[in-house]
Amino acid sequence: MLNIRQRFPIRFALFDNNELKLMKEEKRINNELYNSSDWYSETDPMYLLKNMVNPCRVGYFNRILTDILKVNSKDMKALEVGCGGGILTMEIARTGFETTGIDLSSSSIIQARMQAEINGLSINYQVGDAMHLPFEDKKFDVVFCCDVLEHLPDVNKAVAEISRVLKNGGTFFYDTINRTILSKLVVIKIAQEWKRYAFMPPNLHVWKMFIKPAELKSVLFENGFDNKDIKGMVPNVNPLKMLPILRKRAKGDINYKQLGEKVFFIESKNDFNISYMGYAVKK
Repeated sequence: MLNIRQRFPIRFALFDNNELKLMKEEKRINNELYNSSDWYSETDPMYLLKNMVNPCRVGYFNRILTDILKVNSKDMKALEVGCGGGILTMEIARTGFETTGIDLSSSSIIQARMQAEINGLSINYQVGDAMHLPFEDKKFDVVFCCDVLEHLPDVNKAVAEISRVLKNGGTFFYDTINRTILSKLVVIKIAQEWKRYAFMPPNLHVWKMFIKPAELKSVLFENGFDNKDIKGMVPNVNPLKMLPILRKRAKGDINYKQLGEKVFFIESKNDFNISYMGYAVKK
């Protein structure tokens, strides 16, 4: 059987045959944004995670946990890898898990801790690297990794670490961005590069680092996971109808909170062309 690097040479040859090229792609990503963001300000682009992205994925994750997996979160441990300012982490904690969040950005972790205290939530936040998780083997019952995999120089290594810290039979929830022509148009051109409409800073994402669902499924399989489900995440309006709304944001007529109230992700059964989410169970 062909392994992941043999089956998907374009995406994964970077890891084996030309590591310097991948490092250059990674350096193009403006990860400094995560150090300078005010995650809970209605005028900061990170606020979009709260109202443009979270309702879709949190609804999906909770439905899987309660209706499919029949999970009782009491006395169970959950980890979010790449938690940023804790926008998703707090939703995880509210379901009853003993929750930990980890992120490379120390300033984001400071904000996350402050928000947890404001909201009366007990969450263990730590500064750390997704590819070198500072936890013992089989510590967590559930692991979440969202808006992160497409930023990493070695997806396989990060998934291997997630598998290591997850208990046998534990669940891994993820979302990421597909590498398609449409994602290049929407996520790179419209969202980042075309100043008339852009609502995110340049180089927040690099298209070549986006991950096709088949690639991620193979990485999961190689690291002991059985992928159970995948759903698309699509805008509630098509890109053409989105443009006038984005133009208003670019002109300052609406802020990020108002933008997320007008344009947001919804779940799709079969449209994975921009983003997708899913879950896998560790064998």
